[in-house]
Parts: sequence; structure tokens; C-alpha cells
Amino acid sequence: MKRAFITGATGFLGAAVARALVADGWELRALARSGSDRRNLSGLALDVVTGDLRDPSSYSAALQGSEALFHVAADYRLWAPDPADLYAINVEGTRGVLNAAERAGVARIVYTSSVATLGLKGDGTVADEDSIATEADMIGHYKRSKFLAEQLVQKWAAGAANRCVVIVNPSTPVGPCDVKPTPTGQIVLDAAAGRTPAYVDTGLNIAHVDDIARGHLQALERGRHGERYILGGVDMTLKEILTQVTRIAGRRAPRIRLPHGVVLPIAYVAEAIARLSGHSTRITVEGVRMSRKRMYFSSAKAVRELGYTWRDPAIAFQDAVRWFRDAGYFKG
Repeated sequence: MKRAFITGATGFLGAAVARALVADGWELRALARSGSDRRNLSGLALDVVTGDLRDPSSYSAALQGSEALFHVAADYRLWAPDPADLYAINVEGTRGVLNAAERAGVARIVYTSSVATLGLKGDGTVADEDSIATEADMIGHYKRSKFLAEQLVQKWAAGAANRCVVIVNPSTPVGPCDVKPTPTGQIVLDAAAGRTPAYVDTGLNIAHVDDIARGHLQALERGRHGERYILGGVDMTLKEILTQVTRIAGRRAPRIRLPHGVVLPIAYVAEAIARLSGHSTRITVEGVRMSRKRMYFSSAKAVRELGYTWRDPAIAFQDAVRWFRDAGYFKG
């Protein structure tokens, strides 16, 4: 039986990749922190390895005998009280798991990066894998940490012998089992719950989380060593996204468009309150700054080389709203 090791399986995208692997007949070992929320692993035929990405000694032995590694884990927060946490997980955690995989002789590795590492075009046209970006272009610690992690993977891949390393850059996944939820999932949840009175002029590339997960398996099977592939879907304005979600949930779509200059001071205040209170905030300076550009991307390379496809985003929104409602995240 095929055997794989996965990080991040308790999370939103990682759980979808784990489901796809189990359905495809893989024997799977999943790394999970002690005390982590493991609802997304419920009912899956896999072995849970209790450990910490920051401590390779806690999981190195479990990598032995694996044909493939899916490194999906990431600290996906647009604001954190201590930004060093993002670098510890996203950069140093990646370094540790790659080195452990090398020692274990893992032949094929799929690293989950993000479209956040790609260059964006100011005119709103789509970016692709060749869109150039530098560390100076990265807005905030999340994007910077993912950029540095991808640079690390590319350098490591260039020196890797007798193994295949493929990078995938998911766009914006939406769908069921977003337990935290992620920043995008929070947008969907708030709209479905009727908590979104206004919007800003921005855009995202939306894909069903299960389609992106399937793209990970396609990258393992068909991806070329050292290459990166955008796994996305359909470009949509935030207004279009909120209109679809509220229609599905039976809510009224927001009609007020707020200028970025109005929202940015609110974000600074919200972060200041979060630092004092110790709680997180939904409105972040990084998020507002990122929203000044429409984050539109092309998945043509993944379609051409991997056979990647995606469904209508309406299906992703329907599945997400249904799951949030059934899980008790909102009523109505």
C-alpha cells in the first residue's frame, strides 16, 4: 500500500488533502500537536502522530517508510500578537520537515505554498507562476513568512538528489470543515450570519477546497521537480462573493462600499485593542493593505500539466454555508 506523511491535516486545507489521500487508497500518517482540535480527522482511516512541527525529533521516526510527504501545515493568520510565531512555523518548521524527509529517504514531496508569494499586478489583471515578487513586496508577516518559506523550498529542491519536490500555490479555498475558521472562511461565515453591512473594493480567486486538495494529488503524480503550480478557480470581486453567500443564506447583500482609507484607521484601532486584550481581531492592517489590489490568478499551468480542474464557486459557497450552519456557527 502507498504510504504518505502529512502535516497540517487538522486544518482546513490539510484535512481536505487528507480526505483525498485516504479516498485514493493511501496509508496516511498525520502530524498533530498535543491538544489540537482534531475534529477534521474524525472518521478518517489514518494514524495520528503526536508531535510539533518545530521539533523534528517528535515526528522524524514516523516519516520512515513514507513514499510521499505533503507539507500543508502553516500558521495562517493575518495578525498575531507575536509575529515570530509565524516564522517559527512557516519558515523554520518547513526547514525541519524537509531535512527530516531527506534523512528518511522520502522520494516525493509536495509543499503547500500560497498565491500570497506571487507578484500582483496593479491593473487587476491575472498573475501567474512567472509573476515576479520580492520580499519587499510582501505585505505583513504572514505573506513574508510564506515567501521566505517558498524561497527555502526552492533552494532545497535545487540541491535535492533522487527526489521530486513540487510546490503548489493555492488561491482562496472555500468549503466545508473550516473549523477555525480561516480569514476567508470568516468572511463567508459573517456574510451568512448577516454580520457584513459593508464591503471594500477588492477581489479574490475562489476555488472549492476539495478541488485544491485534488490538485495536490495531481501535483504529486504529474508535477515536475522544482516547479510551482497555482491551484485556483474563478476570479470574483468581494461584492460578488458576498452577494452569492448572502443569497444562499437568505440574507440581504451589503450595499455600502467603504473606501480603503476609511477602513485602515479602524484596522489600526482593532489591532491595538487586540494587543491589550489578548484576543484576535477580524479587521487587520495587513488584510486592508492586501485588499487594495485584486488578487486574481491564472491556473492555466496546472490545467495544462496536472490536469487540474475546478467547479463553480457557488458549490463551494453552498457547502461552506451548509457546514457552518449545521456545525452551529450561526443560526438561520
